[in-house]
Amino acid sequence: MKDLKDRSALQLNTRTALKGSSSSSSSTSKRTKWNVPITDFARLTHNPIRAIVEGLKIVPNPDKQLIALSIGDPTTFGNLKPAPEIVDALRSVVQDGSHNGYGPSTGFPEARKAVAEYVSHQGDVTANDVILCSGASCALDLCLSVLAGPGQNILIPRPGFSIYRTLAEGFGVECRYYDLMPDRNWEVDLVQLESLIDANTAALIVTNPSNPCGSVFSKSHLEAILDIAEKHYLPIIADEIYEHFVFPGQEFYAVSSLSKKVPVLSCGGLTKRFLVPGWRMGWIVIHDRDNLFQDVRKGLANLSARILGANTLVQGALPDILKNTPPAFYDDLVSTLYRHAELAYKSIKQIRGLRPIMPGGAMYMMIGIDIGRFPEFETDLEFVQALVAEQSVFCLPGQCFEYPNYVRIVLTVPEGMIVEACKRLEEFCQKHYKLDDNVILEQQQHGFLAKLDDY
Repeated sequence: MKDLKDRSALQLNTRTALKGSSSSSSSTSKRTKWNVPITDFARLTHNPIRAIVEGLKIVPNPDKQLIALSIGDPTTFGNLKPAPEIVDALRSVVQDGSHNGYGPSTGFPEARKAVAEYVSHQGDVTANDVILCSGASCALDLCLSVLAGPGQNILIPRPGFSIYRTLAEGFGVECRYYDLMPDRNWEVDLVQLESLIDANTAALIVTNPSNPCGSVFSKSHLEAILDIAEKHYLPIIADEIYEHFVFPGQEFYAVSSLSKKVPVLSCGGLTKRFLVPGWRMGWIVIHDRDNLFQDVRKGLANLSARILGANTLVQGALPDILKNTPPAFYDDLVSTLYRHAELAYKSIKQIRGLRPIMPGGAMYMMIGIDIGRFPEFETDLEFVQALVAEQSVFCLPGQCFEYPNYVRIVLTVPEGMIVEACKRLEEFCQKHYKLDDNVILEQQQHGFLAKLDDY
């Protein structure tokens, strides 16, 4: 009874003290109304693609089914499915209940070891060189977070994946764009790249194979990029999520496998090759021959603790997924994408006013628009809006990738949709394509002379 009275008295004294403290603090806080500001990090962070797409007037033709060639999710249409071995591996882990709890923030040792063996083509790595992440985008986030901060800059490709800008700008990191050249299968303009580097440049991002271009860099070109990075003591973040999406006649080389001095953080994952993007399993592989990343390793481990590690169920299934998925599954997927790429390229190449660039890999194709031949539209944004309104075909405008007067299409949609989309593109361009007056006059004269030849 005495204990109960003592506790009641203590609670009363505590409430009285808190009330007094609150009264005292309110007199010094000088707050007179609600004002809940957001941080600079939140204010500066935005997704350029979402901002552009949300600003478009996307109203499909009600008489035609929408064909979305814009979505970079290979599972959207249900025509591409993960191998049974992939699903079985996860099902087994769910059923045995062995991975329902937390794991190490950098990943379970057996899962990290499985990744190290899987990426052996990248170089000599062990489980200690692998950090598991919540998808490849999380891997990129950690890499940027550990290497760059306010007042620094990073080098990113143009055209390039918009996530780099989204991740960097929140930290107050400047994005400097190095140009890819469409007339050279999207190789890097090396002179222009080197001109961007200064004392505040924290990292160079190399995307190979490329989103959005579908390009695959040659060995010699990667070596030239590495020479520049070595000359300026610049670490590389290698976005290699599409490393195995390489078409016939092309060969993929991991940046890390060619580097002699430059330290590399390579980002990959299950997302695309295994057709399970929603499972959110990515990884960082640390390639560091000269131990230049000693502090970076510690920093990555610290940052991993922010989310207490990646999905443990998928981690538990990871060794079996990487070991047991049959090669035929991968081969069939690449074969399908290559067939779709050839089909789209051959069809669109015949359309006046469009200039497709045949990809060497990944799952995208960039298509140039000769915007001057479509005088009704001032920009690729207007071109895309009209294409949706008239033909219900939606491509991502090039401005989403800092590259106007292009559109990007995905190659993962069913083959029949690609055929139909190309037919609609041709119909749209035939309607809106215009020749300049000189060409029209030349054609008219040619037609008149041809008629004279008939007599």
